Amino acid sequence: MQLKTTERLELPAAADMHVHLRQGELMDLVVPTIAQGGVDTVFVMPNLIPPLTTVKQVLEYRSKLLAIAQDVHFQMSLFLHPSVTPEVIAQAAEAGITGVKMYPQGVTTNSDSGVSNLESFYSTFAAMEKHGLVLNLHGEVLESLAPANTTLEEAFLPTLKTLHERFPQLRIVLEHCTTAAAVEAVRACGPTVGSTITAHHLYLTSHDACCDPFAFCKPIPKKPTDRDALVKAIVSGDSKFFLGTDSAPHPLQSKTSAAQGKAPAGVFTQPFAVQLVLLALEEAIERGVITEADVTQEKLEGFLSRFGRRFYKLPEVPDKKIVLERKGEKIPVSIRSEDGSVEVGISKAGAEVFSLTWKET
Repeated sequence: MQLKTTERLELPAAADMHVHLRQGELMDLVVPTIAQGGVDTVFVMPNLIPPLTTVKQVLEYRSKLLAIAQDVHFQMSLFLHPSVTPEVIAQAAEAGITGVKMYPQGVTTNSDSGVSNLESFYSTFAAMEKHGLVLNLHGEVLESLAPANTTLEEAFLPTLKTLHERFPQLRIVLEHCTTAAAVEAVRACGPTVGSTITAHHLYLTSHDACCDPFAFCKPIPKKPTDRDALVKAIVSGDSKFFLGTDSAPHPLQSKTSAAQGKAPAGVFTQPFAVQLVLLALEEAIERGVITEADVTQEKLEGFLSRFGRRFYKLPEVPDKKIVLERKGEKIPVSIRSEDGSVEVGISKAGAEVFSLTWKET
């Protein structure tokens, strides 16, 4: 495949294994953009207000999502909390809940109820291992706990190793991997450990994040060498790495308001999820990080669709296909509700991308 000169590309529906769909009017605006980005299956994060710590809350939330987008397969998660006991895990498994998300206390949006001591959850992890639920890790430590000259993610990696060794049959996902060290740490673990890679960490660096509110997110993008390590992981064809956009919408006003002092963390990519991955690969080819020959149909299908489904033990790729064609389309600045009351800025606004349509079957 010569990606730079490819005019038309056909791919299976993508599976985005890390999304934030929010609540209320923001949810109503964002959920329809899942399909626009070429995705039919999503793993939904539970850091709402209040966080989703009961089976009942999760099922009620899923019902709201399905009322908006009946054709999307919503894989749901619980927020790891002291109330998520082994008994709750058994109930969750019976109810079809897919995983449990661990947020270190205070590291990201709506994580004040997060975890401060992982060992206290070992009985819960053992129950997850028994019942087949996935443990999803926001793999960072608090800034106060990170050694000097060490990223928050790199400081967390020994914890990943410890958890994997103690619970070798527990499927663990290191979410939104951002460093070369994290790529190697995931590879060093057995087949029950995988990692999501976002679209935006394939093209952003710390320089972008410090200067542009629409590039500011957590985990913070890192050095160019880390960005390029993520790109290389994708084109390696390693099934441990799969798409999880961590698309995180915030109202446009909160991202741009000087009164805020600091923009909320989150990059919104959902409406162009697949296209932004392809654009990042094109940019990497231009930088000489990878070659045209490194990008193949098989590797794209693996990263965007097959590997995530396989790790989560979901049905194989459906017959549904997406068609991507070069028509000069550019990413708009934002999406907004019909009445204009809710608006969300989109990452990489103005960039030219493939136009995406769903192939009729």
